[in-house]
Amino acid sequence: MHYVILVTALILLQYQYFAYSVGMARGKFGVQAPATTGDENFERIYRVHLNTLEQLIVTLPSMWICAYFFRADAAAILGAFFLVGRLIYAAAYKNNPSSRGLGMMIGFLANILLVLSCLYAAIIHFL
Repeated sequence: MHYVILVTALILLQYQYFAYSVGMARGKFGVQAPATTGDENFERIYRVHLNTLEQLIVTLPSMWICAYFFRADAAAILGAFFLVGRLIYAAAYKNNPSSRGLGMMIGFLANILLVLSCLYAAIIHFL
C-alpha cells in the first residue's frame, strides 16, 4: 500500500501544480478571475487543469478500491501510468492541442483498467 500512497500524493501534487499554472497563466495572459476564456494559451492551461479534475473522479477511488480488494501493486502501477499520461497530455496540449491524444489515451486506459479491476474484485469478493 505504500506505493499507492506515494502515487496518490504525486497525483495530487500534479493536480495542485496544474491549479498553480492556471493562476500564473491568468497573470501572464491577462485573464481576470472569474473569467475562464480569453487568451488561447490561457484556455489550454485551464483545460489541462479542468480535464485532470474530471479524470481524478475516476482515478483516485478506483485506484484505492483496486489496491484494497485486488492488488496494491497493480493499483500503484496503473496510477503511475495515469500520472505519466497527464504529464504527456499537459505538455502536448500547451504546444499543439491536436497532439494531446497519446497522453489522454494513456490516462484513459489506466482508468479503464482500474475500473475493470474494481469490477473483477467485486465479482470475486462479493459473489
